[in-house]
Amino acid sequence: MVNVDRPGAMLKVKEAADGILGAVEKAVVGRRAELSALLAGFLAEGHVLLEGPPGTGKTLAVRVLAAASGCAFRRIQFTPDLMPTDVVGTHVYDPREGGFRLVRGPVFADVVLADEINRAPAKTQAALLEAMEERRATIDGESLELPRPFTVFATMNPIEFEGTFPLPEAQLDRFLMKVRMTDIEAAAEREVIARFAAGFDPWSGVAKTAAVLDAPRLLALRAEIRTVRVEEAVQSYLVEVVRRTRSHPAVGLGASTRAAVSLLRAAQAHAACAGREYVIPDDLKFLAPYVLSHRLVLHPEAQLEGVSGDRVVAKILDETPVPRLAAA
Repeated sequence: MVNVDRPGAMLKVKEAADGILGAVEKAVVGRRAELSALLAGFLAEGHVLLEGPPGTGKTLAVRVLAAASGCAFRRIQFTPDLMPTDVVGTHVYDPREGGFRLVRGPVFADVVLADEINRAPAKTQAALLEAMEERRATIDGESLELPRPFTVFATMNPIEFEGTFPLPEAQLDRFLMKVRMTDIEAAAEREVIARFAAGFDPWSGVAKTAAVLDAPRLLALRAEIRTVRVEEAVQSYLVEVVRRTRSHPAVGLGASTRAAVSLLRAAQAHAACAGREYVIPDDLKFLAPYVLSHRLVLHPEAQLEGVSGDRVVAKILDETPVPRLAAA
């Protein structure tokens, strides 16, 4: 287990992050950038939406991450007939006790995977809103605290529209970041085939994954990350990038102040994973597409022209002057 005490606290964070990332990369090959963003979102206490076609390692990545971080894991398969009570729980009658007892739903876990979240109707998707924002769930009028740490990972298939229910903007905004899992490079795919030809079994590997942390140490690590320094010049750069999303001609609704805070928290986590006690502009430039793109509502005519949130953020990053910092 990793201790997170000072001095050298950020080196301890880096040690833990390297251990978790290394464990995930044993199962998911060729996705260093996506997995680094995923880990930053997790350590920043944020929820993460993974978008990609089937077979790109979304579920596997979350399972290994949960195992490596020593967190209790629950998976919810979202389907059109899934009810809100299937997510948060309900009271059921117990004939032996002659009364009702509380049965907690799968949302009461450290790491919750909402698999194919867009296959469930809006009322079921909404069952996650309170949990994601307030870390609590209401069951039959009773408000219950969720375990800490609590993180939701959700997967979504972008190529299927029949039998799906798009996530509204309010729910998309609850996700600190959206990570797209696209095709991997040819060399990485050859490595995957070679591993399976040699008898690799990813799911048995999940069960054998050694925990780098446990829940209490993860909470301590997250608290330590909040102390990462963000200089005023970097804060101003962050604000300028976010504000430019609101005035871009292709954007009808830009990123909110909550998006700016999310980018700040993710950048602190990314810096800590590198062993630094301070954020640099490159942290923001790496994470901005993951944190901001899914929050932008584009004008319909811009979408028809093929403009995407990623392209808008990339252009803003290219055009926004980067501050020069003194040596830390």
